[in-house]
Amino acid sequence: MPGKPNQTYRRPALVERLFSRVFGLLVRLGLGLPHNYLLQVRGRKTGRTYSTPVDVLKFRGNRYLVAPRGQTQWVRNAQAAGEIRLIKAWSHRRYRLRSIPDAQKPQILKAYLDRFALTVQRYFPVRAGSPVEAFAPLTADYPAFELLPPDQQA
Repeated sequence: MPGKPNQTYRRPALVERLFSRVFGLLVRLGLGLPHNYLLQVRGRKTGRTYSTPVDVLKFRGNRYLVAPRGQTQWVRNAQAAGEIRLIKAWSHRRYRLRSIPDAQKPQILKAYLDRFALTVQRYFPVRAGSPVEAFAPLTADYPAFELLPPDQQA
């Protein structure tokens, strides 16, 4: 149905949720790889701040977030808030989000899976290294955002 947001969501298992919390704490302390950040977003219903670790993709001079689990709570909150914060150690940076249209997602999804296959391959029905055309049918299931400076409109 055109205009209706996709509701695909892959709920993490208990072990994955526990690992996410521990890993999020480590990233907050500055540990982790250069692409690991703690994403913070204001809840769309509660106003409370929620955090989750994410992988930030640098691709063709821009920075992107992809939600490999689909329409997660952080995605819904980020869409409602229009901005997020990325945290690593003492660095706290705000970003506005620009939703990537489905027509532009295949290249970004391919780059994301190729770069982070070790941790996200299980969420994709195609293998890392697949041709970009293999990602075209998947675009509605994977929200993706370009990160913009806070003073730049999405």
